[in-house]
Amino acid sequence: MASAAAAGPPPGPAAPKSRKSVTGTRRTVAALFLLPALVLLGALVVYPIGYSIVRSFYNASGDGFAGVDNYKALFTDDGIRTALKNNIIWVVFAPTVSTALGLIFAVLTERVRWGTAFKLVVFMPMAISMLAAGIIFRLVYDQDPDKGVANAVWVGVHDTFAQSSAFPKAHPGRESPLQPDQGGFITTATVHTGKAVALPLVGVAPDQMPDGAKKAVAATAEPGKITGTTWQDFTRGRGVGKLGAPDPSELGYAGMRIEAVKDGKVVATAKAAGDGTFTLPTTADGARLRLPASNFKEPYNGVDWLGPALVTPAIIGSYVWMWAGFAMVLIAAGLAGVPRELLEAARVDGANEWQVFRRVTVPLLAPVLAVVTVTLMINVLKVFDLVYIIAPGSSQDDANVLALELYRKGFAESQPGIASAIAVFLLLLVIPVMLFNIRRLRREVRR
Repeated sequence: MASAAAAGPPPGPAAPKSRKSVTGTRRTVAALFLLPALVLLGALVVYPIGYSIVRSFYNASGDGFAGVDNYKALFTDDGIRTALKNNIIWVVFAPTVSTALGLIFAVLTERVRWGTAFKLVVFMPMAISMLAAGIIFRLVYDQDPDKGVANAVWVGVHDTFAQSSAFPKAHPGRESPLQPDQGGFITTATVHTGKAVALPLVGVAPDQMPDGAKKAVAATAEPGKITGTTWQDFTRGRGVGKLGAPDPSELGYAGMRIEAVKDGKVVATAKAAGDGTFTLPTTADGARLRLPASNFKEPYNGVDWLGPALVTPAIIGSYVWMWAGFAMVLIAAGLAGVPRELLEAARVDGANEWQVFRRVTVPLLAPVLAVVTVTLMINVLKVFDLVYIIAPGSSQDDANVLALELYRKGFAESQPGIASAIAVFLLLLVIPVMLFNIRRLRREVRR
């Protein structure tokens, strides 16, 4: 026992040795490797941000200190206020619609055999630059239905239910008995039963005459009725044909509507036959004959997509076309990691597909949806190319956004102080979104 006590307590565990880094390098060596990246980061990010902050407090020439005047312009300049309003619309709608479509596409493509091909087609616009997409949609939104796909479809649907007039360019010629009246034409004198009336017009190209048009025929007078003819009173060739009377080569205005008007009221109506002839009853005696404005309605030319009212939604539509595929791919990747047993358990418990989607799928995909939405929010704050290319000069002010206004102030209007203030303001708008994203990522790591 004494010898054991003299020997002292048993030796404790050996002191831990200092660990070296995995690569076996020292901190100074690691810093040297990081130095080029830090230099680039400082030159391309830190320095421009710092210079923009300093420059935002100086006037246009850069010689005088302007204080906060440039920042005051952000809320007093009409162009910047419009850009700020449009940016709010962009941030609210563009990421929301893109994410919603991506979610729908990702869920539905899981249920079809050709889902991979569909995803490829939807994602393909991501391979196109913003410049190319802007040029494509500038053509898509062209006002002319013969050029713009959007208006070609819209006009086709509209004309299916409300066909346009065949005589938009028709008007009275020389020595005509007609005069203008409320968008149409009316006879200068009253008409009476037992007499034939001539209502000649010109201005319709031969190839644009109605399909039912036939050779015009002079109406025969009938007792107790008013008869007449309305036709294209024009024959090609100088000195050919006779004014005020149908010639052999002239066609009738098939389908032309004629109204008999007394004291401002329509007392009788008629529709011209293929040869342009029409007949009105005795009630039209003593009335004036009117060709109403509906006969001369211009063809429907579609929607002015790039006009002041619709230019921003139209451009957002092009953005959604590009980025819905991005959202779909990320959400589909998240959907692949969702435990299938949870979905099956919900179905076994009696939930229908909509309830499974709303109560199970969407909550499980919430982190992915947050990533996609935040990423797109940051992206739309700097949107520039689409607005610059798609919006025509006449409505570019109405489609203006902060990134475009920064460009215009800095280069077109030579106001670098205000342009720098806009850049700093955009940075301040992005910071809260980035902080939210960082906090969300940290919560995910803790889990």
